[in-house]
Amino acid sequence: MSTADLLFELGTEELPAGEIEPLVTALSAGIRNGLTEHGLPFAHAHCFSTPRRLAVLITEVTLKGPDIERTVVGPPASAARNEAGGWTKAAEGFARKQGVTLDALVVREEQGVERIVANIAQVGVEAASVIPDIVSAAVNALPVSKRMRWGRTRYDFLRPVQWLVLLLGDTILPLELFGRSSGRESRGHRFHANHSVSIAAPRDYSAALHQAKVIADVDERRARVAEQVSQLQGKGEQVALSQELLSEVTGLVEWPVALRGSFDKSFLDVPSQALISAMKTHQKYFHITDQETGALLPAFITVANIESQQPSEVIAGNERVIRPRLSDAAFFFANDKRSTLSSRQDRLSSVVFQRQLGSLLDKTHRMETLAARLADATGADHDVTTRAAALAKCDLVSEMVLEFPELQGIAGAHYARHDGEPDRVAHAIEEHYYPRFAGDALPSSPEATAVALADRLDTLVGIFGVGQPPTGSKDPFGLRRAALAIIRMLIDCDRPLSLDSLLESACAQHSATLAPDTADQVLHYMLERLDSWYESQSIHVEVVRAVLAVESRHLHDIDLRIKALAAFAETDTAQQLAAANKRVANILAKTSEQDVAPPDSSLFQEPAEHTLHNAVINAGQALTPLINARDYRAALEQLATLRAPVDDFFESVMVNAENPTERLNRLRLLGALRALFTQLADLALLSSGSE
Repeated sequence: MSTADLLFELGTEELPAGEIEPLVTALSAGIRNGLTEHGLPFAHAHCFSTPRRLAVLITEVTLKGPDIERTVVGPPASAARNEAGGWTKAAEGFARKQGVTLDALVVREEQGVERIVANIAQVGVEAASVIPDIVSAAVNALPVSKRMRWGRTRYDFLRPVQWLVLLLGDTILPLELFGRSSGRESRGHRFHANHSVSIAAPRDYSAALHQAKVIADVDERRARVAEQVSQLQGKGEQVALSQELLSEVTGLVEWPVALRGSFDKSFLDVPSQALISAMKTHQKYFHITDQETGALLPAFITVANIESQQPSEVIAGNERVIRPRLSDAAFFFANDKRSTLSSRQDRLSSVVFQRQLGSLLDKTHRMETLAARLADATGADHDVTTRAAALAKCDLVSEMVLEFPELQGIAGAHYARHDGEPDRVAHAIEEHYYPRFAGDALPSSPEATAVALADRLDTLVGIFGVGQPPTGSKDPFGLRRAALAIIRMLIDCDRPLSLDSLLESACAQHSATLAPDTADQVLHYMLERLDSWYESQSIHVEVVRAVLAVESRHLHDIDLRIKALAAFAETDTAQQLAAANKRVANILAKTSEQDVAPPDSSLFQEPAEHTLHNAVINAGQALTPLINARDYRAALEQLATLRAPVDDFFESVMVNAENPTERLNRLRLLGALRALFTQLADLALLSSGSE
């Protein structure tokens, strides 16, 4: 079977760095899917991308699809033949539709009915004839966030399109897109090789561009950036090589050249987070810290898209560019310190939190009251907690945070320390935003935890209460993130914190009229989040549901039960106990005779009844101290001792006895067994079987 490599390159003006990877991934998927749909197998697909191009190389594309014969079943023979044995209009219409002559039709039995059938020979598709359409469709389907037009044309794309390359082997395939015609001419580096680059064959693509100072392979380019940046760190230094910034920088250059610059040491008086933000967010610089202390050093590394013969000039230019940004940060910091953090609280009244829920000042007052209640429950210092809650949002009206929003909390902590507030207050102001994202650290003090919980609980019940819960992908108030943060904090906090009580307390702080079932809505919403939370830890949803069926309020305790049950669920004993629990639950659900009274051992007729009854009593006595100690794994292992007597009971005892007294007594025994198990979890939910 003949094959050839396929190359498509879409050349553009500079693309936004953050959109390159999703676009080239979608482009590759679109072309691969198109080839598959046309019955054209291939070996491998590889993506290339730079700020000026999206390219896909697919190796060993089959040049001609296989010839196939397909059978199409038509109308019943009774409708296809007339009384004289000739073909009817129905048969003629069927033949015409399938592109065959009447002589090609045959009669065959299909599912007990005689029908006319057409056997159609279909010639395999020629790759060269369909690839242009496949590529065109893939380009048109690209998830372009914001289109633009250029010149006087009617074409639109993310950025103006400048050239197209479409090769199958060494042959150019004709393609018209965005007013451009395909060829084999790519483009080199804008500064080092600003000329056409002829691509003889698809496999030559990467090497040809490399000669023209373009590293088209994004992985190779990223690795080069990382290597060059690391080489510029000095002894005792550590470059902050974050993957996020690394990927962004990789998307900004075609021929990376790392350079090291510096800034005035006096800027180090400014909170380091502000300087880092200015360097990272605005200039895409890698900052450098002291390897031992973690302190920011007055140096940075930038990655240029040019190999300058005078690198000192490039470095000096970058130093000139960063100086005003750092000066702005220094000015805002100095200016903010002229006023105390507490003096800014009244200004929060002019900032709307949510129209129906009032201003940030209103939210602050609610946080103070709720945090004070949480302080007692979390073991936090009452005065420190309430003071931190009062000041937590004050930095939002500071010049520093208005310019650098990512410094909220961080700036407040600095200003609090400057004002002479206790360090624990400053610490809680900064950390009440923790965790800021998935996997981020939790607040490290009980005071910070109390304020963080108060903040998020207030937001959740407020937004739900005024009828604006998250819908689909829209979550403008970050409620999903807030819910997961609360879950993580409550799981981590070994305190008797009842989630429903917390939500009721949060609702009570609102003067606005909230929906009467707000607390229940939020509780349900948060418990739903647990499924995905534990799924990320490879814990099956059935385990989570089994625990939530008996305990849905204390998340720390829920977490202990879930992890114990998840480990226990992998055993054979667990599966058998689950099936037994399922059977018991189904039996009890089908009868109205059971009650909560204990079984009467004098009414037992079978030895298995006595055995199971004694086992239940003994297990219950052993279970109580284990549950009190929250040693749920040991408790589950204790329940596992019931496996044999339960199996024997069902093998030798007829639950639905004819004697109503015996039947009720046996149902009471099963009820006692069921109650014993549900002290830990509803094990019946672990079984997929049914009775």
